Amino acid sequence: MFYLTLAFLVSLLVTAALSRYRGRYALLDHPNTRSLHAGARPRSGGLGILAGLVCGFALSGLWPALSQAGWAALLLVAAVSFADDIKHRPAWLRLTVHLAAAAMFAWASGYALADLKFLPGLTLEAPGWLLMGFSVLLTAWFINLYNFMDGMDGLAGGMAVIGFGSFALLGWLAHAPVYAFSAALVALSAAGFLVFNFPPARIFMGDVGSGSLGLLAAAFILWADRYGIFPLWLGLLVFSPFLVDATWTVVRRALQGKKPWEAHREHFYQRLVGLGWTHRRTTLCAYALMLKCSLLAVLCFCITASAVRGIAIGLAALAYGALIAYVNALEHRRRPK
Repeated sequence: MFYLTLAFLVSLLVTAALSRYRGRYALLDHPNTRSLHAGARPRSGGLGILAGLVCGFALSGLWPALSQAGWAALLLVAAVSFADDIKHRPAWLRLTVHLAAAAMFAWASGYALADLKFLPGLTLEAPGWLLMGFSVLLTAWFINLYNFMDGMDGLAGGMAVIGFGSFALLGWLAHAPVYAFSAALVALSAAGFLVFNFPPARIFMGDVGSGSLGLLAAAFILWADRYGIFPLWLGLLVFSPFLVDATWTVVRRALQGKKPWEAHREHFYQRLVGLGWTHRRTTLCAYALMLKCSLLAVLCFCITASAVRGIAIGLAALAYGALIAYVNALEHRRRPK
C-alpha cells in the first residue's frame, strides 16, 4: 500500500507543478481543428504519470515485472512522443518508432501471444511468426488509439484509472500478485494526474502520456494472456470503449476516402460535444460505459459458463450498437433539411 500511495503522490505533485508552470520551457497545447478546448493549457501531464510509475516500480523492486525490453520500449515511445509534444514530428516517423517499440516489447520480453483467444471458448492456433506479427500490430495500434482518444478533459486519464484498476482486480482474483500490484501502480499514477485533468482540465497528458499508457495497456493485455492470468478477449473487453471508438472511426473515415491520421473531430466523444453535450457529461458517460465493460469482464472471469459469457459479450455489443445509433440519430435530427 505504501508504494501505491507513493506513486499517486509523486504523480500528483509533479502534475501540480507542471500545471502551474508557464516559464520559457512550458509545453502549451494551443487549440486546433481537433481540439475541444478554447485556451492554451500545459500538455506535459504525462511526465507526472511516468514519474509516479517509475518511482513506484523502482522503490518496490518490481522493475523485472515488465522486463528490460518492456522498459526500453516504454522509454522509446515516451521519447518520440515527448519530442512530438515539443515540435510536431511526421506521422511516418512516429509510426516507425511505435512499430519498433512494439516489436521490441513483443519479441524480446517474451510476452507475445501463444495463440489467439478472440472469443470465449474459441482458441485459434497459428504459426509463431503470425502470432508475433499480431502482437506487434496490436501493441502499435493501442499506442495510437490511446493518442486518438486523448482529446477531451478527463477522458484518457479516467479510462486509465478504470482500465488498469480492473486489471489489478482481475490479477488479484487470479492470484497473480505481481501483475495486480503492477496494474494498480499504473492506475494510481494515472489517478494523480486525473486530479488536475478532470473537467475543467488544468493540464493535458500530451502524447508522452497517451502513447505510454497505450503501450502499457497492450503490454498488460499480452502479459495476462501469455501467463494465463486471463485471456486476450477479456483484456480487450475492458478497454473496448477506446478500442471500438478508435477502430470504428478510423475505418469509417477510410471508407469515406479521408486520411485517418489527419486531425479531426469524428470520434464519438467529439461528436457528442459537437451536439451540445458538456465535457463533464460526456466524460462521465464514458466512465459509466467502461465500468460496465469492466464489470462484465469480472463477471466473465468469475463465472466460466459459456451462456453467461455469451450474454456478457452480447450486452457489450448491444451498448455499442445503441451508442452508434444514438449519435447518428442526433446528427440526423440536427442536419438542415
